[in-house]
Amino acid sequence: MFKKTLAAFALMLVTLCGSLNAKAADDTIKVGILHSLSGTMAISETTLKDVMLMLIDEQNKKGGLLGKKLEPVVVDPASNWPLFAEKARELLSKDKVSAVFGCWTSVSRKSVLPVFEELNGLLFYPVQYEGEESSRNVIYTGAAPNQQAIPAVDYLMKDLGVKRWVLAGTDYVFPRTANKIIEAYLISKGVKKEDILINYTPFGHADWQSIVAEIKKFGSAGKKTAVVSTLNGDANVPFYKELANQGITAADIPVMAFSVGEEELSGIDTKPLVGHLAAWNYFMSVDNPANKAFIKKWLDFTKNPKRVTNDPMEAHFIGFNLWVKAVEKAQSTDVNKVLKAIVGLETPNLTGGMAKVLPNHHITKPVLIGEIQADGQFQVVWETPSVVPGEAWSHYLPESKDLIGDWTDPINCGNYNTKTKKCGGASK
Repeated sequence: MFKKTLAAFALMLVTLCGSLNAKAADDTIKVGILHSLSGTMAISETTLKDVMLMLIDEQNKKGGLLGKKLEPVVVDPASNWPLFAEKARELLSKDKVSAVFGCWTSVSRKSVLPVFEELNGLLFYPVQYEGEESSRNVIYTGAAPNQQAIPAVDYLMKDLGVKRWVLAGTDYVFPRTANKIIEAYLISKGVKKEDILINYTPFGHADWQSIVAEIKKFGSAGKKTAVVSTLNGDANVPFYKELANQGITAADIPVMAFSVGEEELSGIDTKPLVGHLAAWNYFMSVDNPANKAFIKKWLDFTKNPKRVTNDPMEAHFIGFNLWVKAVEKAQSTDVNKVLKAIVGLETPNLTGGMAKVLPNHHITKPVLIGEIQADGQFQVVWETPSVVPGEAWSHYLPESKDLIGDWTDPINCGNYNTKTKKCGGASK
């Protein structure tokens, strides 16, 4: 009899502990942070992990979300593209996160995409990318090509009179697709093929002597030449150093970068780079109260006066605030309900405009071109008069010129052909 009573008591304790553990798990909303904290992309991505921790901390101080605290779940895919998919699966299946903020390179996004679509997860992707994609399970808070690459080329062509073009990129999805779009755009504007030089290098490439020499030679033909750079990660540092070593200044051959921001410049001597350019949708130097408040919060949170802010950080700021609004509107963290609630929502950006979620899961963004200063900051030299709606598919490529993404009824398709009125892929 005693043994039976003891066994029953033990079973009751196990049940009670199980229910308490389950209740403890239910008391928080888990948020996945999927950024490389080691490897070649750590130079850029570690900051995005830090800003997410700041945003979550700030939201928790406001009382959390739906009466629950937010719990960050941080993983390190270590700049290893297959590992991104593995870590994404763990976040969704094991950790049961409600949303994931992560990836930088398009190859990491492409790696995790099937996982998010299979498990019906929600990814907020904060970095400019090559377009040619619209997924139901991704909110693209970074720039599409029409919000960065095309305006940047227009500026070089119209304002600086560039006639010859070097398209230099890291060898992966974003540069190859972006350069395909840029090349098609240049040719549509009358640029001859012989006036376009395309070069790709692997991640972490360090030997730039011969490539820069080739660029220098290409730029000595008597026509104004510029480099459009889609180099990524820590390859930027030796590239810019070699430009300086070979005496190439911004006045000779300006470089327009898409992946060099304040964080990347903080690690190098910027004096030889003064005058070179970058196209983003945000700069730390933007002078308004909202940005000043954001910078102060960042410096207070990091307790490091030397830390800088940058464009992908702002994209996470926008994405996080949109997710919070969508969850509050849906009164649920359920992905289907959040996705239904998020289209059409708006939140302030840090440059003075509004970011709105479009039916293609892209957002509205201003386009800014900045000139590198000696202190590693950017002076804005050109910007769009208002925000630009992100286009998922490029009109300059024959295979995508008729495609749109629209995740609202009745279309509900990421690659809908406006001519045939048919969906070219999965729809939900």
